Amino acid sequence: MKKNSRKKLAALVMMVFMLTIVAGCGGSKGDTEKINVGINVELSGGVASYGTNARDGAILAIEQINAAGGVLGMQLNPIEKDCKSIVDEAMSVSASLVGEKIVAQIGPLTSGDVAGSTPVMMDNKIPLIAPAATASNVTVDDKTGATREYIFRVCFIDPFQGTLMAQFAADNLKAKNAVIYGDSSSDYAKGLKEYFKKTFTEKGGTIIAEEGFVKDDRDFRAALTKIKGLNPDFIYVPGYYQEVAPLIKQARELGITAPIGGGDGWDSPDMVSVAGGAALNNTFFTNHYSSQDKDPKIVKFVEAYKAKYKKDPDAFAALGYDSVQLMAQGLKDAQAADPVKLAAALAKIKDFEGITGKMSIDDKHNPIKAGVIIEFKDGAQVMNTRIQP
Repeated sequence: MKKNSRKKLAALVMMVFMLTIVAGCGGSKGDTEKINVGINVELSGGVASYGTNARDGAILAIEQINAAGGVLGMQLNPIEKDCKSIVDEAMSVSASLVGEKIVAQIGPLTSGDVAGSTPVMMDNKIPLIAPAATASNVTVDDKTGATREYIFRVCFIDPFQGTLMAQFAADNLKAKNAVIYGDSSSDYAKGLKEYFKKTFTEKGGTIIAEEGFVKDDRDFRAALTKIKGLNPDFIYVPGYYQEVAPLIKQARELGITAPIGGGDGWDSPDMVSVAGGAALNNTFFTNHYSSQDKDPKIVKFVEAYKAKYKKDPDAFAALGYDSVQLMAQGLKDAQAADPVKLAAALAKIKDFEGITGKMSIDDKHNPIKAGVIIEFKDGAQVMNTRIQP
């Protein structure tokens, strides 16, 4: 090889090397550059259906964004990991994703698993967007009252869910008294219980009994027998579908016909497969959206999701989708694939048009948005009413 040729080759190698460094630092918007997005969700374990559906919604959003040209001229690159519905695993997964140089993390789904991820995301100054973590302290430090700078969510919070169901029970179902039978081992259920009780009594209702169960309980007959003897107008059952489905089945088997209500933790196909369609009649739960909504953007989302996954998208799928779309809006507003700038942009988002409703991020990084009441009718989820905040 001639000397000049060697010099040209050396120069070319050096130029390619420098371009690779620039691309790796996020300074180039070339075709090969991608924006890494962490997806840390529960793909196995106790709430695997939540995590799996949220992941599916997130992936659909990423594919649609990429097909439309990406964000800032770059393609979104999802990096999926399973936190196994375990708090410590959620923390480990976040640490692993930080090493992948992600710009943001979508998930986990439950408030407890998000709490596991939070220290890692805060220490590394990378935004976490929680699709469905509804506990109040997810985005706010209990001790200081300070908003967690890098933690956001697209779901409404527990106080709103509890308040919403109490209003529905009192105003729509005309309930004068109620029994609360909730998961006493879950912060999620405790939050719903607290605000249901507060709002229901403020509206003139009476809580005539309170009972509790814990995670993995499957026999609820003793408490249900006591509840039956009280003949309540309404029974509020805040908890997750794993316990709620057999609880409702046993309640109906014992002859309890009162309306039963709960929160978004009920939203799983397992409710019908375990409890049965007939047992779920006259039951209601608060949720983030309904796949039956005739809003054109929701119809389009449902069609695209069904075409890809051959099933209807539940609320967790819609929230996973909205989490990615909100992140994409933040990246556009920030005009940089930079986690710190992204967090600042997310905090300022107003009137974002999501599948789960129009939302503005408040000073506690919660979305201001509407909620819906879903009713089970012969095993099918039917939108009963929408309530604005």
